[in-house]
Amino acid sequence: MSKEIEQEANTGEQVELTPSDSVTPSPLVAALQHKNPLWVGEVIEAFGEVTIIVAREMIAEICSFLKTSPELEFNFLSDICGADRGPEEEPRFEVNYHLFSTTKHHRLRLKVILNDDDTHVPTVTGVWRTANWHERETFDLFGVIFDGHPDLRRILLPDDWEGHALRKDFPLRGYEPYSLT
Repeated sequence: MSKEIEQEANTGEQVELTPSDSVTPSPLVAALQHKNPLWVGEVIEAFGEVTIIVAREMIAEICSFLKTSPELEFNFLSDICGADRGPEEEPRFEVNYHLFSTTKHHRLRLKVILNDDDTHVPTVTGVWRTANWHERETFDLFGVIFDGHPDLRRILLPDDWEGHALRKDFPLRGYEPYSLT
């Protein structure tokens, strides 16, 4: 199968897998599916990394399980970052949670997909305190609102800044009075 992945990377073409080529789910995915089958949406395994698309309503519960489960111990939230697929895409936004276990030495990415008209997702600051800063940055730059966050305000841009600078529809020169023109 590595030959097929290499071909896909080189040509940009999608390689269809036949049932005989399908891969068994990783132990991390299996553990989540065993705990609650509704937690696991789409699973993407590529280049040695596992990404699980999860429902936004369940993100805090899933993260809590991943942190406290003795066989998983995801005790380190490496990063939370946003992504804007562009105003012409629907769903438009992603929130990616990069998790690491410092004791088990495994990684996992959780992805929440958001529509342009509803950018709310529950906070995970109750699971990892460091989420406070990551969620504020994602709010500041992409406009994702983390419901239940203890102090959701701008962290990088001035308080009076209009808009969210990393959205793809944000003007390249900004809005007045910060415009360079």
